[in-house]
Amino acid sequence: MTSSADVPQPAPRAGRQPATSVAEIGHVALQLFVRNGFAATTVDDIATACGIGRRTFFRYFPSKNDVPWGDFDALVERMREHLAATPPDVPLLDALRAAVIRFNEFPPEEVEYHRRRMELLLSVPTLVAHSTLRYAAWRQVIAEYAARRLGEPEDALRPQVIAWTFLAASLSAYEEWLRREDADLPDLFTSAFAVLDETFRGAGGGR
Repeated sequence: MTSSADVPQPAPRAGRQPATSVAEIGHVALQLFVRNGFAATTVDDIATACGIGRRTFFRYFPSKNDVPWGDFDALVERMREHLAATPPDVPLLDALRAAVIRFNEFPPEEVEYHRRRMELLLSVPTLVAHSTLRYAAWRQVIAEYAARRLGEPEDALRPQVIAWTFLAASLSAYEEWLRREDADLPDLFTSAFAVLDETFRGAGGGR
């Protein structure tokens, strides 16, 4: 694992403009979580470090538990739009694989922030429990698309199995990424989805 020193640290608060975007507030909060621990960091701590009030904080995040997720809802909606724009002749698994890999792309300067974010989401019990609704929203996008392609209801077994399986493959890739400091996340996603391809390609998943 990387040390807390690997996470970019903020300059002193004096002279800085207040953090007033989801990304800016999230970066400051992640730095506090790394330094002080998630449970010990309060909303007031985050707001003070960002140079904003509690009311402003809650305009960006419903709770402290939502901070590590960043702008997740917007990303999920973009994944839905990406899938909707995918040509119908692209095989189902290929379309889902491309959409999920794109969903998990981020610029190089975000690597350490993202690593810390995923460490929190996959290890802090409060956040693991809070993840249930987020994962459900993500799976819903996958199930909706799979259902359209398969001509089945969204809550039918096959779309739901596909959605849960893609989530499991994604989380497996992330857990491997966190275990191996030198690992490349896109390569791990590609490898994880190759397993799905080998398993399902011959069972109607390519439709």
